[in-house]
Amino acid sequence: MILRFASPEALWLLIVPLAMLFAPLVVRRWQWLRERQQPATLQYSDLRLMAQISPSLRQRGRIILPFLRLVALSVLIVALARPQLGNAREVISGQGVDIAIVLDISGSMAAEDFEPNRISAAKEVIREFINQRKYDRIGFVIFATEAFSQVPPTLDYRVLEQILDQTQVSWDIGLDSGTAIGLGLSNGANMLRDSTAESKVIVLLTDGANNSGQIDPMTAAKIAKALNIKVYTIGAARPGPAPLPFPDGHIEYRDSEIDEETLKQIADLTGGLYFRAEDTRGLQEIYDKINNLERSDIEVKTFTKYQELLIWFLLPAAILLIIELILRMTVFRKIP
Repeated sequence: MILRFASPEALWLLIVPLAMLFAPLVVRRWQWLRERQQPATLQYSDLRLMAQISPSLRQRGRIILPFLRLVALSVLIVALARPQLGNAREVISGQGVDIAIVLDISGSMAAEDFEPNRISAAKEVIREFINQRKYDRIGFVIFATEAFSQVPPTLDYRVLEQILDQTQVSWDIGLDSGTAIGLGLSNGANMLRDSTAESKVIVLLTDGANNSGQIDPMTAAKIAKALNIKVYTIGAARPGPAPLPFPDGHIEYRDSEIDEETLKQIADLTGGLYFRAEDTRGLQEIYDKINNLERSDIEVKTFTKYQELLIWFLLPAAILLIIELILRMTVFRKIP
């Protein structure tokens, strides 16, 4: 709903009732100051006894008459400004991008070469990536030793972010779990298999090499290519040893095991790109690049239909004026 005034310049007239409200106060103050400065030329009887007589209810109630008139005048001025209530409607044409986010949650993603660690940094950057999309369906796949489709492609980003927040590193009985890149990629491709979008994209993030699962990464890449799915691959790890805390409390230092050659081949085969992230900032920049590369072909036109509210202000103003007139001629009538 949108409220606007077709003739907003008329609202300047509200100065008139405001001036009418304060003018009597100013005049009385001026008269009081003048009487104090000039001595009286005529002598009157002592009226202090009259001050002890309290005014009647009718006398007190007369103050409502100018109040009603001022309110009625203010409402009439607002009506003169032509208030309108608009109902906006969006017409969307074009097509968005269907995206599958495939995230490695193997134990090595707990390594602390990112701030605070790889998995937390990835989740935060993915959340910002989701918030930058508006008309795109986004799905979510996680993988370690196995792969799981968490959220099918959806426009309900709130549910997507809730599942993302709940995602944790997977451990195999205290040992670093495997990395099934091929399974993760094939699950992402299967998720987008029935998509009718012209542009279908998988964003795959891992910090290791494929060492688990029944599907080879290149076989999964060929499946994605056959389905006309573009795959962007991200290797997320800093070169050299990184501290990796285990569930039992001990910490090991492990070198990066990213299979960059395979990730590049996956991207090249499907028409995507490979990126290497060595810190949280670099990871953010990568997702920003992907966000700019895969733009939705969407055109949004907004139509607003306005309804005149003039009558809803004229009626109350007329009623207030009628009430003021009736009270002035009856209850608060002055006898000449």
